[in-house]
Amino acid sequence: MTKKKLFTIMIVGLMAMAQPGWAAPRDEIVSTASDQSGVAVTIYNDNLALVKDTRQVRLERDFNRLAWRGVSAQIRPETAQLRNLSNPAGFRLQEQHFDFDLLTPQKLLDKYVGREVSVIRIHPGTGVETREAATVLSTNNGVVLRFADGHIETGIPGRLAFPGVPDTLRDTPTLVISLLNPSAGMQNLELSYLTSGLAWRADYVAELSADDSRLDLNGWVTLSNQSGTAYPDARLQLVAGDINRVRDAQPMPRATMAMADKVADAAEMHQESLFEYHLYTLQRPTTLAENQTKQVALMAASRVPVRKEFLLEGANYYYLGQYSEIDQKIKVGVFVEFDNKGEGLGIPLPRGVIRVYKRDGQGNVQFVGEDRIDHTPKNETVRLKLGEAFDLTADRKQTAFQKLAGTGSDNHVFESAYEIVLKNAKAEAVTVIVREPMPGDWTMVSESQSHTKAASGIAEWKVKVPAEGTTTLIYRVRVKNVAQ
Repeated sequence: MTKKKLFTIMIVGLMAMAQPGWAAPRDEIVSTASDQSGVAVTIYNDNLALVKDTRQVRLERDFNRLAWRGVSAQIRPETAQLRNLSNPAGFRLQEQHFDFDLLTPQKLLDKYVGREVSVIRIHPGTGVETREAATVLSTNNGVVLRFADGHIETGIPGRLAFPGVPDTLRDTPTLVISLLNPSAGMQNLELSYLTSGLAWRADYVAELSADDSRLDLNGWVTLSNQSGTAYPDARLQLVAGDINRVRDAQPMPRATMAMADKVADAAEMHQESLFEYHLYTLQRPTTLAENQTKQVALMAASRVPVRKEFLLEGANYYYLGQYSEIDQKIKVGVFVEFDNKGEGLGIPLPRGVIRVYKRDGQGNVQFVGEDRIDHTPKNETVRLKLGEAFDLTADRKQTAFQKLAGTGSDNHVFESAYEIVLKNAKAEAVTVIVREPMPGDWTMVSESQSHTKAASGIAEWKVKVPAEGTTTLIYRVRVKNVAQ
């Protein structure tokens, strides 16, 4: 018998047994999503969420065994906490366990290994149905049955019927809680727990103006629910920040972010400080369906002033030795930056990817680059590398090198000279920032134009390059107190 046919047999048997529906053990009080009076979900950056599920449940006085159905399939049971909001005094929890072994034909059959089932056969000529008892010996790579007369079969010419469903086998993830309740009647209960499977990230879409001096920025929250259950009309909050957790982080699910055609409604998200993090609250309920990715507007800003920068960055290794050739036809990086302030901005921006677009001569929107930003406080600068400039190149070479002092492995003094030729094929002049990291203690001996000390170990020049022309930067530097 094929696996497909056997699977069909098991399904038929399960349906015959389970009609009109799955039944909980008799001593359980069952709560389902229909009892919900509210759901609140707080999602953190690191594939972690806090769920607060409030339900109206009728409890008995004293001992109750409550089956809370529809919890996340990725719940961390050790974090679950049930509270009685109506009558907290005298409400005590005794025991709880999470039943995540879900009811399927194969799982049901696995639970009946060593137990008796009924094999139902239909006579092909008369259509008469007969039942025969058999014991399930194994379910590995098929089913092995031993019948009452002692013979063993692996093929089943019929269907299987089961006398019941084991208590630990559920049709949906269920948290079973044993508790003591002070009084009988309807109770307002709240179950809170941490779970994986819920994640969020920020995605940003920016469009540059024709002269690259301004941009329009839309921020979106991308939500992913792979927790195994839905959260209808949930009050949604998002926490941005790096929270310490006592376990390894899991990768966040990804989804494609399309460019928005219109500015998002920035009023949808309210932002506030929470401890050393930032909390974003959606101002309306939203439904997080199971296995769904959706976007919610985070912020929007128009005509944000932008600074465009061309950057050529060197390395410090070639100040410590003699090189006949360093770099030829180097590409110049293209950066844009803006300040997180002004109308629509001035709020903490969560970590995410900013994708930048620009309209071509025909008015069509084209993708021009993207970069990832970290959590960015208000009034800080957002800096994005969009790519390499096609029309700007540089040739760098060492024109002199000598060792002035030092023996052994440290306290050396070197002096070297360099020539950087910047070429511009554009129809307009540009300014290129040349940034050179310098090792040890350094002194600029000579230079064709003045540098600035951007940091203790960085020399920086702003070199103007004419349209369709070249500019040559020449400098000599002495470095000391460096190891070789």
